[in-house]
Amino acid sequence: MELLRNSFISLSVIPVVPFLIVYFIGVGLRKEKRNTFLLAMDITTLFLFFSVSALFNTIFESHFGFYLILLIVLISAGLIGGAQNRLKGNVDGKRLFRAVWRLSFFFMGTMYVLFMVVGLVHYISQAM
Repeated sequence: MELLRNSFISLSVIPVVPFLIVYFIGVGLRKEKRNTFLLAMDITTLFLFFSVSALFNTIFESHFGFYLILLIVLISAGLIGGAQNRLKGNVDGKRLFRAVWRLSFFFMGTMYVLFMVVGLVHYISQAM
């Protein structure tokens, strides 16, 4: 169990690693590149979720990062679900989850890069 925990933490530190692992294994198994790319995005989103929340907590010295990201994801799901309901008259849960999850990938990927830069600048400025 300790090995699984340490592996998850290690992959969360640099979330591009799980993306590359899944993508190259999928391409190596001769799967479609598009589907492999989407699967790699889906798996990496989980690692980004924890990584971005940890970076947020470190930069802003709080314990609210995980809950803030969860709140943003839930609000996004509500907005997209409401739009689906207005346009089609019903909500397709599978499509809603997939849309929110993949939008979360782009949002958290951007936040990861931003928080890494801010964190590095903050660290360097404190070291001087």
